[in-house]
Amino acid sequence: MKGVSVFVCKAILVAVLWFSAFLPCGCSSYEQPGETAAEGRRRHQRVARINQQEMMADIDKALLLDRPSRLTDKRIP
Repeated sequence: MKGVSVFVCKAILVAVLWFSAFLPCGCSSYEQPGETAAEGRRRHQRVARINQQEMMADIDKALLLDRPSRLTDKRIP
């Protein structure tokens, strides 16, 4: 009987942690105190744009696309 109660307690704990992680935490509103909704949207768009640029730079570095080409248009004998 003790094994079942331990299992039930663990299941309840996991359920509480899972639901608390996915509860709405105010992420849908962009503005912060002292800032209009338009300013909040602009800040959010700027952060998303910067994150995208950094991600593309990281991908370019991983694929070695950030280095200049060492090819030449001259013929080497």
